Amino acid sequence: MTTVIRQDDLIESVADALQYISYYHPKDFIQAVHEAYQKEESQAAKDAMAQILINSRMCAMGHRPICQDTGIVTVFVNVGMDVQWECDMPLDDVINEGVRRAYTHPDNVLRASVLADPDGARANTKDNTPAIIHYKLVPGDKVEVHVAAKGGGSEAKSKFAMLNPSDSVVDWVLKMVPQMGAGWCPPGMLGIGIGGTAEKAMELAKEALLDPIDIHDLKERGASNRSEELRLELFEKVNDLGIGAQGLGGLTTVLDVKVKDYPTHAANKPVAIIPNCAATRHAHFVLDGTGPSLQTPPSLEDWPEITWEVGDNVRRVNLDTVTPEDVKEWQPGETVLLSGKMLTGRDAAHKKMVDMIANGEELPVDLKGRFIYYVGPVDPVREEVVGPAGPTTATRMDKFTHTMLEKTGLTGMIGKAERGQVAIDAIKEFGAVYLMAVGGSAYLVSKAIKNAEVVAFPELGMEAIYEFEVEDMPVTVAVDSKGTSVHQTGPVEWQEKIIAAKAV
Repeated sequence: MTTVIRQDDLIESVADALQYISYYHPKDFIQAVHEAYQKEESQAAKDAMAQILINSRMCAMGHRPICQDTGIVTVFVNVGMDVQWECDMPLDDVINEGVRRAYTHPDNVLRASVLADPDGARANTKDNTPAIIHYKLVPGDKVEVHVAAKGGGSEAKSKFAMLNPSDSVVDWVLKMVPQMGAGWCPPGMLGIGIGGTAEKAMELAKEALLDPIDIHDLKERGASNRSEELRLELFEKVNDLGIGAQGLGGLTTVLDVKVKDYPTHAANKPVAIIPNCAATRHAHFVLDGTGPSLQTPPSLEDWPEITWEVGDNVRRVNLDTVTPEDVKEWQPGETVLLSGKMLTGRDAAHKKMVDMIANGEELPVDLKGRFIYYVGPVDPVREEVVGPAGPTTATRMDKFTHTMLEKTGLTGMIGKAERGQVAIDAIKEFGAVYLMAVGGSAYLVSKAIKNAEVVAFPELGMEAIYEFEVEDMPVTVAVDSKGTSVHQTGPVEWQEKIIAAKAV
């Protein structure tokens, strides 16, 4: 029997799903993070997971984005062969209209991160279109849709290799995961695609991330095929690396490992890894011709009520009076509460400033003695001074760091995850400091921001330079003025502890 699917039903369903996943984590993800939080022995990792869980509950209550990076949209559409479409535009355009409506919803504006002309003008499309869309024709009279919103930080850590047929997938994954650093905001999931061709392996890895977290169920019943054997082996061995939450060292790096495979050529073994971050966002719906398929809100009882106390052994810093000499006293791994005024700046702003410095032009802001926060916030709604404003991956600013420290007198930087060696060397050379905020706590961080004003490069949109006034914004000293990085020392320490514990 033929089912008629109307254009507006698909548009409304896509828009509803994207709004829903912007502020609701999947229930299985929350349960998995809470379980990891309860068993974690690393205090730094435990604190990071506490912030992720608190942020998630706040977003569920306030209907605001889990992360300021509200992602690039990926849609998997399984179209029944007995379906007839009632549309006046191509199916891609129908789905993209749903994306457009979701990202411009006045009650919960989502950040537009998609840029056209990626190697040229890199102009923001303003509404986060177009989506990445995959179609399959399948038997039946319904349309099944999976919608995901993938953050750029975790997508940037994707890996691919064309292995030789005799090469070990496990060995390759264990080599790649440490190279991914912490910019994908662990703890999260790894999607692994094996087989097919290069593009098929990547698609398999992305699609694998739509599956629910069920690694403990698999451990109880045991593996029934090679893909499940790989899941179990990699889950244990990746966690044994000691990378931990936010790369700070700890017991849990991955909450699950998903593996999908496909037949491949005899001469090839294509393998892809795509991680999901602490802002895991995906939803599923089915259209059967009876109208739009809307998401059912979860119960707030699904979220644990976690409290996070910074304790008495924290350093409170007034950004308006702090000096380069003060910074030299700060210790690696120390918790710092920031108050006062800071500037913001991401990739585009850094490139503009470095180009201006090279051309002998005066910068639009004075950075001497200041701190800069690597962030591209969501636009505010209602009474907000700024929308969710969590950190972006700091390594993207590494190539600008020496110039910025040398030429501007910048004192400190705040971002997500580790710094590369070139940045660490510059921090040590100029006696600066790098502070880490927790990726996946964007709404929580925004509550510490009491005022926000664009002060330079307004044409860059979310990448403009803001001046934030903050009160007790929690950060960790990730690279001190002597060049010690907790993202190097923490995982080594915890890997040794895990190995020692297993040897007993």
